[in-house]
Amino acid sequence: MTEHIQNRYEFVYLFDVKNGNPNGDPDSGNLPRIDPETSHGIVTDVCLKRKVRNFVELSKNNAEKYNIYIQERAVLAERRAPAYEAVKEEKKDKVKKARDWMCANFFDVRTFGAVMSTTKNNCGQVRGPVQFNFAESIDPVVPLEASITRMAVETEKEAAAQAKEGKDSGNRTMGRKTYIPYGLYRAHGYVSAPLAKNTGFSEDDLQLLWDALKNMFDHDRSAARGEMAAQRLIVFKHDSELGNAPAHKLFELVGVQRKDEAVPPRCFADYEVTVAADSVPDGVSLLSLL
Repeated sequence: MTEHIQNRYEFVYLFDVKNGNPNGDPDSGNLPRIDPETSHGIVTDVCLKRKVRNFVELSKNNAEKYNIYIQERAVLAERRAPAYEAVKEEKKDKVKKARDWMCANFFDVRTFGAVMSTTKNNCGQVRGPVQFNFAESIDPVVPLEASITRMAVETEKEAAAQAKEGKDSGNRTMGRKTYIPYGLYRAHGYVSAPLAKNTGFSEDDLQLLWDALKNMFDHDRSAARGEMAAQRLIVFKHDSELGNAPAHKLFELVGVQRKDEAVPPRCFADYEVTVAADSVPDGVSLLSLL
């Protein structure tokens, strides 16, 4: 297994969306997720991890060591079957060895971790070294709905029903599209060197993670998500495995302010990002990767 990373990291990740829905809530008619008390937009950690997985799968094309365990529409017991096949001759610690096999072969398992301790093909549990918080918009967002028209129907039955009701609609049906005009989101992330030791998360894996965060939105286009873009990736690198400063103190060094409070923001240029580089504690390096 490749040598694991030797340093702890934290990072601040800024991304934005224009005229799109960055993370719809299926329990609310797929409306953009918001904090009901503040009206700030929310993007879940699960959503961000999905985009990282998709980028790795696209860029590595299932290369050795870079398979993706949590694929869309995957049957997870079947994804774990090769691990058990690889250790079937082992007499002791079969679950642990299957777990190590999963870490060695699946990027997302050794990065984010996974619960694989089910009855069939039990591979135990992995606590991943990389974690995200929910992303939250800098300012309140305004969820909107736009009426849209579909110029066709799916079946003859729908067309006949419209004709029976006397509707001369030309087979047109109405729908709704939910979006926000603009939102700049901030997410915090963490990379643990001690946990990386347990999974084999390496420097190459770390570089792939940074590449994914910088480029994943360019390969995730859809009509629903509008214009989404990574805007800043600010990384704090500790000189040790356990770290040299509290994460929340480092996050406080990064400020994001709207330039004109009287004008609703509509692009990243409407904000100013500041980093108090002079206040970075000893033993911590500041890296601006985007």
